[in-house]
Amino acid sequence: MYEVKADALEASFDAVLQAEKIAALEADVATLKGQAVAAQRPALDGVKSVLDDPKRTAFVERYLRKGLEAGVELKSFSGASGAEGGYAVPREIDALIDATLKSISPIRTIANVVQTGSAGYRKLVTSGGVPSGWASETGARAETGTPVFHEIVPPSGELFANPAASQAMLDDAQFDVESWLASEIAMEFAKAEGAAFVNGNGINQPKGFLKATATNEADSVRAFGTLQYVASGAADGFAAVRPEEKLVDLVHSLRAPYRQGAAFLMNSSTLARIRKFKTDDGAFMWQPGLAAGQPDVLLGYPVVEAEDMPDIAAGSFSIAFGNFKAGYVIAERAATTILRDPYTNKPFVHFYAVKRVGGAVANSEAIKLMKFAAA
Repeated sequence: MYEVKADALEASFDAVLQAEKIAALEADVATLKGQAVAAQRPALDGVKSVLDDPKRTAFVERYLRKGLEAGVELKSFSGASGAEGGYAVPREIDALIDATLKSISPIRTIANVVQTGSAGYRKLVTSGGVPSGWASETGARAETGTPVFHEIVPPSGELFANPAASQAMLDDAQFDVESWLASEIAMEFAKAEGAAFVNGNGINQPKGFLKATATNEADSVRAFGTLQYVASGAADGFAAVRPEEKLVDLVHSLRAPYRQGAAFLMNSSTLARIRKFKTDDGAFMWQPGLAAGQPDVLLGYPVVEAEDMPDIAAGSFSIAFGNFKAGYVIAERAATTILRDPYTNKPFVHFYAVKRVGGAVANSEAIKLMKFAAA
């Protein structure tokens, strides 16, 4: 009798323990589901998600808003020495800056952009040489020519911006300091680098492609690093008769391999004149993009508007055509750095942002120019 009662009592204890385990498992599952839903649910405006990167939160909430340096990673941004330091911008903010730069700076959207980890960048380009040949089955093989190597070192400089906000704005929790700062920095960077990529002199800044030496010689005889131009047919404009033919000559001065991915580059004033060109049957040569986000085309190639290109004038290089991915290289340090300055212009807080950017022509065969001249 005692054994029977003990067995029944032990079975009841096992049932209770099993029920408690099931209940605990169900609670854990419910908790995990709640966390998954919270992670998928978008945060309200002005509210920071608990899943944000701690480094990003510390940078925005502690350093940008309040100037507190504890918990924010300090990095040197000097390529020559580590004496002065800045705060490296978190990847999320830097991505916002890069996205805005691409949408505003036209050269950046079509050129070859290289991220570097140091201040210097070098690229080797080959030219000349005959790497192959033909021979009979038993014939002697002559020695092939040796390619010539050219080292491209894009000139670079410190690109900086210094936007300001009042401390009252920074103290306001509804003020999105992250988006505001990224937008302000990107706008200033885009204007400065857009001008440098076209007309920069190469002294503490990128060297613009229009600063390269230009000649009317063909690729086979032209010196490396020298751009070829095609004359427009008139001293300060297009030829009076069939001006569109010079645009065709410009396109076909670029060798076929480079025409895949090539684009026209000009400012809006020049484009306004070209948009009026018509074919013999009365159709406009310029065609608008067929869908939203698609570029306008001229002779089948995209047209990129860059206001830093010069207006049409005697001797000006107002139109460029080429494959800028192959022809122009932009080298930049991956990280933007920021120093917070609340003292210089009280009650405003300045954010001194710095990024090292360089640029130069990498392949002079891939970019052609139109010179507004008779010949």
